[in-house]
Amino acid sequence: MQYGRSRSTDTLQDVEQLLTRLTRAEKAQVLQWIVRDLAHAFPGIDITPDVSGGEARIVRTRIPVWVLVQARRLGASEADVLRSYPTLRAEDLTNAWAYARVHSGEIEQQILENETA
Repeated sequence: MQYGRSRSTDTLQDVEQLLTRLTRAEKAQVLQWIVRDLAHAFPGIDITPDVSGGEARIVRTRIPVWVLVQARRLGASEADVLRSYPTLRAEDLTNAWAYARVHSGEIEQQILENETA
């Protein structure tokens, strides 16, 4: 790796070179794989095994989505939540609510586990 270049930059350049060698049909297949992989991606939500117990959380923070969902259920308004967590933005809450809608079973389980802990 050259000085000042990141590994991801090198990887992206490798991918670009590989794509130039593919047929249109092969590129379409790669695109389908990428779309399928991104279909369950949620901007602003991150899951990292060693952070916040591997639970879905707001990027840049260690605030799990289930905590925000539970706060809302307990009657906190979005303004209340934003005041309680000054590092959060309104966009973070929108992302959390979208994630919670799609992953309601996961969120319910995390709330239950933390209530009984």
